[in-house]
Amino acid sequence: MPLVVFPTSQLLWVRVAALLFTCVSFSVVAHGGMLPSGGMADWCIFCWAFSFACTLLVLLVEQFGLQARIPVSWSNFPITVACYGALLCLSASIIFPVFFVKDQQNRGVAYDHRIASTVFSCLATVAYLWEVSLSKARPGEVAGYMATAPGLMKVCQTFVACIIFILVSDPVSYTQHAALKWCMAVYCICFILSMAVVVLCVGECTGCLPIPFSKFLSAYGLLAVIMYLTATIIWPVFQFDKQYQYQYQSNKLIAVAVFTALNFLLYLADLAYTARLVFVSV
Repeated sequence: MPLVVFPTSQLLWVRVAALLFTCVSFSVVAHGGMLPSGGMADWCIFCWAFSFACTLLVLLVEQFGLQARIPVSWSNFPITVACYGALLCLSASIIFPVFFVKDQQNRGVAYDHRIASTVFSCLATVAYLWEVSLSKARPGEVAGYMATAPGLMKVCQTFVACIIFILVSDPVSYTQHAALKWCMAVYCICFILSMAVVVLCVGECTGCLPIPFSKFLSAYGLLAVIMYLTATIIWPVFQFDKQYQYQYQSNKLIAVAVFTALNFLLYLADLAYTARLVFVSV
């Protein structure tokens, strides 16, 4: 019987650690966490389970040498998974203790399970951040677009936009004025275009564009910065100014304003990097 030897590396062990930590996070809380169904509980379990499944896929493909048979760019896919995994686990590490650990009166077995899930979620976040650090492109290194700073910022932009969508949808807080609807249009258009860039890079389809990919990135980056600048100004004006206020201020509305400003800064930094990035291959 032939002996199968799996090559090892620091990157491999970091991925194994992320796999184990996410597995423990959702397994422990599903076994004895006694969480309510729906809402933030389902979101946290989704974050851990999705990260686990994607990392398992990356490990299996790499260890069995199946990269050439997978219809994606393997210079872009693993680091994209790692970046999304880091953001998902980070959000779960913040949301889970706030909703299901803080101020809990009954500190029994279920409470211990929740504490354990929180700890392993934090460890998974560190593991994914470590993987991103190991996989990202170094100065002068030829790498996939998603391994560069603009590529990683595209992932952050889409993730922040998803958080904004969640915050403005329950309750719906953008229908009171046409200006707020414009803000929602900004979030949607920029999210779709950023996600399109991620899909094109991971799917090795950048050559399908009718214009050079670098020109598309520059034009889109400039458009996104201008659009998000307007949303960063308009959202707080029409939500918090008494002249236009239709409802009481809430923490969700303030959070939307903060995340809008955060995404504006991400798009601004993305545009600055893209303007001077010498990109060799996707």
